[in-house]
Amino acid sequence: MRLAALFATLLTLAVASTADAQAQNSASVVPPARIAVHAARLLDVDTGRVVADPLVLVEGDKVVSVTAGGSAPAGMQVIELGDVTLLPGLIDVHVHLTSDPTVSTGNYYKDALTLGSMDYAVVAPTLAKRTLDAGFTTVRNVGADDYVDIALRNAINRGQIEGPRILAATVALGSTGGHADDTTGFAPNIEFHGETGVANGVEGVRERVRENVKRGADVIKFMASAGVLSNETSVGAPQYSQAEMDAIVDEAHRWGKKVAAHAHGAEAIKMAIRAGVDSVEHCSFIDDEGLKLAKQHGTWLDFDVYNDDYILAEYGKLGVPEEQLAKERLVGRTQRENFRRAVRAGEKMAFATDAGVYPHGWNAKQFATMVKWGMTPLQAIRSATVDAADLLGWKDKVGAIKPGYYADMVAVSGDPLADVSVLEHVGFVMKGGRVVHGATP
Repeated sequence: MRLAALFATLLTLAVASTADAQAQNSASVVPPARIAVHAARLLDVDTGRVVADPLVLVEGDKVVSVTAGGSAPAGMQVIELGDVTLLPGLIDVHVHLTSDPTVSTGNYYKDALTLGSMDYAVVAPTLAKRTLDAGFTTVRNVGADDYVDIALRNAINRGQIEGPRILAATVALGSTGGHADDTTGFAPNIEFHGETGVANGVEGVRERVRENVKRGADVIKFMASAGVLSNETSVGAPQYSQAEMDAIVDEAHRWGKKVAAHAHGAEAIKMAIRAGVDSVEHCSFIDDEGLKLAKQHGTWLDFDVYNDDYILAEYGKLGVPEEQLAKERLVGRTQRENFRRAVRAGEKMAFATDAGVYPHGWNAKQFATMVKWGMTPLQAIRSATVDAADLLGWKDKVGAIKPGYYADMVAVSGDPLADVSVLEHVGFVMKGGRVVHGATP
């Protein structure tokens, strides 16, 4: 009986202690911030309509209402932006936040032999902040060494550093001797240690996909073709068999992950589309059959049409081998002409810059190039908002200013539908209901 009484007493004390703790926690809970954002104009990216005198109400990290005119409820913090255009936070579906030409020593081979993943990990938070300050509140990071992009994503999600929302691919898959093989072009006795995406054969690529998923990958990236900034002789030849590509996509989709395929060459592009990839990156030499296949399969085509200018102007100064620069000269103009053809064909296209090849924070420079080569300003803006969100599988979360979406917003002076280059000068950025750059544009 005494044991029963003691048990009852301990139970009573435990219940009382829990109730007291709950009461204290309840009293200390901070209600979500309530903010009203007011501007002269808002671009509705779904319709292309410009809304005058918009008032966007935000609670916590989400938009709760969007109205034309009206007053903020009493007690709400009001952010008066003045004579600016409000747009959704921008999205770049092809970046590399763990690389940047400004990190280079100016010597290609010295970089390869003296800079490791930890060197890039140290600067990655700075690059992420530059991207966010440029108005890009969501990015897809399609390849990084040693899972640095996973650590970067997680630190941002924990609120320890500032940066965009990241969908991370971890290490990109590639064949031995191909675009993902860092030892290509070096002496046989030189080895690089660290995590590698090099995998061969159907079972080998399936295992590598599973390892990436295990390590936290949000998306799977693989090299369907040769590339420009690597030491293979080809720029676009297929580097996986059809069976290997099929296996990569099948395994990734089995785990609920979308697949992005790096592909410059026409045949590699078609092989990747037939395998069922969700997007093809670069698309430089896509042909009529490839355009038709992409339309039939609903495949997204992601052309990085700005960075040719930067590579040809600056990479010689960084000691990049002439063989790589020659490949870029082969790619640049053709890629832009094929971009125009894809626009005319009505392909699904998302905003993809390959930032990291050129400096982070310059992402928006691509808008003007896209317009020059065939898109309307609205098409270019949609590619970096609602269309990019659709590719990412986040079309109900980001890419628009709507109730229930994350409160991701940017503001620019002027009218981006008249001059899309104003997006290069974002003066105000809100991510998830927090102002992260600029009090006013």
